[in-house]
Amino acid sequence: MATIKDVARLAGVGLGTASRVVSGKGSVSPATLERVRKAIDELGFRPSHAARALLSGTSRMVGVYIPVLSGTFYTPILQIIDTELRAAGLHMVVAFGVGLGDARRQAIEGIEFLIERGCDGIVMMTGALSDEDLAALGGKQKQIVALNHEFKQIPEQCFTVDHALGGRLAARTLLDYKHRDIAVIAGPAALADNVARIDGFMRELQAQGIDTKKVWMMESDFSPQGGWSAAKALVDSGTRCTALFCANDEMAVGALAYFQEAGISVPRDLSVIGYDDTPSAAFSAPRLTSVHMPWREMTLNGLNALLNRCYDLQRPVARTFPVSVTLRASLAKGPSESSGGDSPAGRTRGRKK
Repeated sequence: MATIKDVARLAGVGLGTASRVVSGKGSVSPATLERVRKAIDELGFRPSHAARALLSGTSRMVGVYIPVLSGTFYTPILQIIDTELRAAGLHMVVAFGVGLGDARRQAIEGIEFLIERGCDGIVMMTGALSDEDLAALGGKQKQIVALNHEFKQIPEQCFTVDHALGGRLAARTLLDYKHRDIAVIAGPAALADNVARIDGFMRELQAQGIDTKKVWMMESDFSPQGGWSAAKALVDSGTRCTALFCANDEMAVGALAYFQEAGISVPRDLSVIGYDDTPSAAFSAPRLTSVHMPWREMTLNGLNALLNRCYDLQRPVARTFPVSVTLRASLAKGPSESSGGDSPAGRTRGRKK
């Protein structure tokens, strides 16, 4: 296998000159550049990752920390990051928690793992850390970008979406479809983004004269199993409702599965709206109406900001991202006021015994 020394020898240049051509840094005359490139082609030279790191003074690796490696939420985000990094000649290293135990400790250990591996920068998606935890990283925190979370310690390095607006849009959509007897499956109360979307949802209901104290709500864990269990609890409670808001798509998909098993037709008997608009929403049965959060735009701009910091690039960076609702088959018009809002979830019409 050819080395950079072989390239320099064949091109008749010094090792430093050949290195400048390979790294793309430093000035080289056009004639010399041509000779070195011809030597590279003739020898079939491909610099190893370690060689590139030595030449550039960087590892050319970007770390990514996510709380758990499962489900349909994080996978598309990892794909976006990996595609962008590969196009830039960079590599992705992923660290993740196991989904159980101390989330803060797992996040700290995961980020320390990425730092120890020599990552030039880190993209993190976790709300388990505090500003004090970031401060403990010292100078390393300058090479971190946070997605979907905000930290006072690094405000210019945080990229998130308007979850309060997302919650309001979910409520407004159900109200526009004439639903007023509404149930909610919320995510973990410890997560700030969940709190924001539920707060926005409830505030919009209040603004339209709905007594939110009477809204059936159950906290779950953002998983399909959690959605299934909460949907069962809703039906078992006998609550009268015509629509259900789930604080993420994975719980909504789990709820849809339970309703199908229980003989409750969506949307004929009960409308369901999710949140995130992940790929699973378009392929559930029925296809899920969901609040579209611009995860792709958020991720790309956060990554651009990190690459600018780490590699002195000038990539464009935006900080505001549009939120909308994607309408699909799981949503139908609610009952008229004269109908009394009879609820399949309350009367368990068609429910299997």
